Amino acid sequence: MLNPLAAGSLEGKRALVTGSSRGIGADTVKFLAQAGAKVVVNYRNKEARAVKLVDAITADGGTAIAVGADLTDEASRRELFASIESAYGGLDVLVLNASGGMESGLGEDYALKLNRDAQVETLKGAIELMKDGGRVVFVTSHQAHFIRTTPTMPEYEAVASSKRAGEDALLALVPELAERGVEFVVVSGDMIEGTITATLLDRLNPGAIAARREEAGKLYNVQEFAAEVTKAVVEPVPADNLRLIGDTSGFVTE
Repeated sequence: MLNPLAAGSLEGKRALVTGSSRGIGADTVKFLAQAGAKVVVNYRNKEARAVKLVDAITADGGTAIAVGADLTDEASRRELFASIESAYGGLDVLVLNASGGMESGLGEDYALKLNRDAQVETLKGAIELMKDGGRVVFVTSHQAHFIRTTPTMPEYEAVASSKRAGEDALLALVPELAERGVEFVVVSGDMIEGTITATLLDRLNPGAIAARREEAGKLYNVQEFAAEVTKAVVEPVPADNLRLIGDTSGFVTE
């Protein structure tokens, strides 16, 4: 998959991609670094994987640091932003990619804590480092974006509802962001082949991914969707602050 951005097109920019030690986040952060941005690889507990990614980016001529943070924890978020300010002096791009809620043993309210509350608080912390405007991208799924009108698999319903709650809470901040010169866009995609979420859902509901692939005609893979997220960092923001990626014919709009 070729980088959708030209080399050097993000020279001088500083970007944080949450949950970027693997999957969509990792490919997004690599694309941004290849375009010249100084990037932050954020992880919750997979330090070795994050460091390996940073090493790969720097070996390719890019600039990257790995910073661990539990986004649901206030002190951890403060340390994350302090590290970014110390290393880069500020921030120009925030990609809110980290999400979850299907993990076991983290409490019944974990999905809301991560997918709504932590997204809002991470954004609020990040904009304090965005002194000269910037761009914020929130990554979600069609299953979450359309959850009010189109049911999803029972195994994913709690996560989908929490991510839609997060999307709504972030959109409510758009007027405040605009006053600061910060642009905001939601990027929503269908099930993504090869992600942890898709793998878990297919394990809990065998054949789910194949069924959705047949219905949609095509499902994006991790790199393809990461390229779309990357483009959202630079392309004009739609009037409704929403970029729908891939087929949406199986979903009912509000």
